Amino acid sequence: MTDQTAPLRIDIVSDVMCPWCIVGYRQLKQALDATGTTYDLQWHPFELNPDMPAEGQNMTEHIMEKYGSTAVQSAENRARLTQLGHDLGFAFSFDDDTRMHNTFNTHQLIHWAQTLDRGHDMKQALFVAHFTDGRDLSDTAVLAAIAGEIGLDETEAAAVLDDQRYAQAVRSEERFWVQQGISGVPAVIFDRQHLVTGAQGTDNYTSILNQLAAGVPA
Repeated sequence: MTDQTAPLRIDIVSDVMCPWCIVGYRQLKQALDATGTTYDLQWHPFELNPDMPAEGQNMTEHIMEKYGSTAVQSAENRARLTQLGHDLGFAFSFDDDTRMHNTFNTHQLIHWAQTLDRGHDMKQALFVAHFTDGRDLSDTAVLAAIAGEIGLDETEAAAVLDDQRYAQAVRSEERFWVQQGISGVPAVIFDRQHLVTGAQGTDNYTSILNQLAAGVPA
């Protein structure tokens, strides 16, 4: 059990197109619950594919092109993620038509939701919408509908995306994290100073939390 006088600050830089981001978060959440850690978690934007066209790209084709993997390797990776997700209570529903999309608008929607103290809920809803339900997150009507589904104003969400009112703020935050050396996600920063990259697994996150609670650098 941790002994804290103040909540642990946790910043997670991620993209809703990143399956390892939801896996890593679920693993971290298990570790937080297991250690009884009190925490303040904030999500931050990162675009895995900032140059992705509006129509997106087939996920298998994209992974093969970007990382040089074969179709078999891509299928094995999806199977592994599906099992990991199942073990963590998250449903990945990959199929041959699963697509990758540009996520700049999703980050704006999350930014807006954060102004209403609902950023975390929006982030989780977008993960489910993409990976479980296969919804098109490049469609602003879909994004606005998701906002409505978690109890936010759908009309206002549509207006936020239509006028791009948070575009500059999101771009600025994206640049900030890149300037901090973040080049891949998930990137988890504990207490504003301890950077941990990749989905580390529940046991490793538990160890990190215990070290931080004991005053030992992670």
